[in-house]
Amino acid sequence: MLFRYVGSAVLSFLAYLGELLLLATDTFHSIFASPIRWRLFLAQVLEVGFRSQLVVIMTGAFTGAVFAAQTYFQFHTLGMDSAVGSVVAVSMFRELGPVLTGLMVAGRVGAAMSAEIGTMKVTEQIDALRALGVYPVDYLVVPRTLAMMVSMPLLVAECVGIGILAGYFVGVGLLDIPAVYYVH
Repeated sequence: MLFRYVGSAVLSFLAYLGELLLLATDTFHSIFASPIRWRLFLAQVLEVGFRSQLVVIMTGAFTGAVFAAQTYFQFHTLGMDSAVGSVVAVSMFRELGPVLTGLMVAGRVGAAMSAEIGTMKVTEQIDALRALGVYPVDYLVVPRTLAMMVSMPLLVAECVGIGILAGYFVGVGLLDIPAVYYVH
């Protein structure tokens, strides 16, 4: 009984991975083989990139400020106040900025996209696209994928920049770290 349950779960997971691989292959092929629907692409850039800015900016600002304060409290006991700015910048660039931006955008945009496509599936709009001769991957998946590919690096850069700036204001303005040390 246990083997049947575990085997069923493993087979379901492998089937899911196979379907995901087929969708990724189909999407990659459609990006280069089919014409890009620029109006849908720009609408998705607006939805993914522009409308996610506020949550990304707030997340980056609070993360940078808190990380600068926590780094200062630990480094101040060792007399390493001058390293706070460098540690905040490196950690925002390498880890915190991309990860937190990905989480915020996935939570905000991913839920909206899956709800929209799920509703289209339930109301048979995807079948209607097929009946009209429109390939659903070209119409639904490719614009969203391209919009994510364009928007995410810009959102990550925005998160990192705002995080470092907020850390600077906390470090220099509140914790009295000399500005030359923080920027160095």
